[in-house]
Formats: sequence, structure tokens, C-alpha cells
Amino acid sequence: MYTWWLCSVLLAHLLTVQGIMWNLEPNTNKCLKEELHQNVPVTGEFTIQDAPGQKVDYVVRDSKGHILAQKEDVVTKGKFSFVTETYDTFEICFISRVSPQHRGMSQEISLITKHGVEAKQYEGIQEAAKLKPIEVELRRLEDLSNDIVHDFSIMRKREEEMRDTNESTNRRVLYFSVFSMFCLLGLTTWQVLYLRRYFKAKKLIE
Repeated sequence: MYTWWLCSVLLAHLLTVQGIMWNLEPNTNKCLKEELHQNVPVTGEFTIQDAPGQKVDYVVRDSKGHILAQKEDVVTKGKFSFVTETYDTFEICFISRVSPQHRGMSQEISLITKHGVEAKQYEGIQEAAKLKPIEVELRRLEDLSNDIVHDFSIMRKREEEMRDTNESTNRRVLYFSVFSMFCLLGLTTWQVLYLRRYFKAKKLIE
């Protein structure tokens, strides 16, 4: 039981901290997307390779185009934070801008994002509530356990929705198959009667 709990804690920790590094070409943009649940705190910290005459902007927005964080003319490093209001897909975009007087060069960007428990500032909670270090750690583990339980409940809800969708699809396919069978039987009967009348009219059969 303890091993399973420890693996769950480590897995949740790995899933809530993400780091990535890439090269941003001059006068281009790069966007990273991620789906997040409702009321999830998110923090990001990035560093940008310095390049004379080049500027980088960043913007964080949801699928509806609402801007959650934005800054222009970032020099070498920066941070951002926001809290998701609804379950949605969020994107972080970095835009390179180079003046015509300068020759552009590729810039290396490093980004580390945290969400959920890892994004909370427990140092501030410790100072405000005057908690001991062990109490702060217990608070963090409690929040982490609640997040794991919440994720499992969401997974269970999605599984139920998928099962309901599959059952509904199976019923519709069955009804459509029965309807198609009756249509074919009706069409076949109509063809037989029509041909019978036709042959009788031509006096080919009695």
C-alpha cells in the first residue's frame, strides 16, 4: 500500500512539472499547448538566449483567445502565473522580432512550467500561518493527495461518459440495422409485386 502511494506521489510530481528547451528562429513564433482542469494554478519560468537587436514577446491565452499573461520586449528571463477558470486548452506563445537593421539569429529558450500543487507557494503559507516545516510538508502532501483523488474522479467520470457514448452508439447502430432490413424487405416486396403486374400486363404469366 505504501509503495503504491509513493509511486502515485512521484507520478503526480512528474506530471505537474514540465521542462522544455528549443530554438526560436528570428521573426517566427512557437506555441505550446496543454489541457488543464478548472481552478488549477499555473506558474512558468523561462530564460531566453541574449541576441543583439532581437526582442521576444510572450503571451498566454485560452482557446477563446482570452489573454491570461503577456509581456513584450523580454530581455533574458521572466515569469508568469495564472489560475484556470474552466477546463480548457491553454497555449504559451513566444514571438521573435528582429529589426531590419540586424541580422537575425536563432535563440535558445528554456521553459519550466508547474501546475497544481507544485505551483503553490508554500513558503508564503508557512510565513502567514506560522507553520513548522513538517506542517508545511504535511499540507503539501495533503494537497497532493487531494489532487490525485480529484484526477481519479475525473478519469472515472470520463470513463463513464465514454461507456455511455459507446452504449448509445451501439443502440443506434442496432436500430439503423433493423430499419435498413425493413427497408430492404419492403423494397424487395414492392419489386416482386411490380414485376408480377408487369408480366401479367404483358401476358407473360397468368
